[in-house]
Amino acid sequence: MLPLLQRYFAQQTLIANLVGERPLPVRLLAVSKTRPANDVVALYKAGQRDFGENYLQEALKKQQLLANFDITWHFIGPIQSNKTRDISRYFSWVHSVDRLKVAVRLDQQRPINLAPLNICLQVNIDEEDTKSGFYLDELSNVIEPILALKNVNLRGLMAIPKAHKSTDEQRDGFKRLAQAQEKINKSFNIQLDTLSMGMSGDLEAAIAEGSTMVRIGTAIFGERVKNTV
Repeated sequence: MLPLLQRYFAQQTLIANLVGERPLPVRLLAVSKTRPANDVVALYKAGQRDFGENYLQEALKKQQLLANFDITWHFIGPIQSNKTRDISRYFSWVHSVDRLKVAVRLDQQRPINLAPLNICLQVNIDEEDTKSGFYLDELSNVIEPILALKNVNLRGLMAIPKAHKSTDEQRDGFKRLAQAQEKINKSFNIQLDTLSMGMSGDLEAAIAEGSTMVRIGTAIFGERVKNTV
């Protein structure tokens, strides 16, 4: 297996090639869940600043260890109501807001000395029973209440479509998410600017359909291992 930094730079090159002449860049979010703090430091020294975590307690430990590094922390995992206070306090982005109640709690619990928390609404694009998130036809009902919140900043949508082998099949779910965001922007006269979509196995399809942020874990860090923070 290639060393960590070689895999990281290979992903950067792949993303740059896929983006090509597109005017909007694609932001690489390095998903560091279950990976030791030393791996985060290695990527930081190579220029990476955005890191995604799924598990709150693990993330908080890393943040303590890496408090002297100017890292932008993204929470991308499932959100339990009793975890919103710490998520709101210790992260700059939350990609997995799957209920209006969660958005309200994050808003209420965001410390006033911090900038508004950037959030994405998680969309259950294929209406799978095993996944959380808003259905597409529910989105229009929650946009205005969320826009009215003062301490969260609605940036866009996130989804994890069904797994497919072919790029054409993968593109379908991403296309529907991009269309939903375009519809929201027109209907509410706003400019959501983030499509958080695409992971190690389908980033090509996601970028082809307009992703602005890809969440890459395995392709950079290798197969998941037990955390050794």
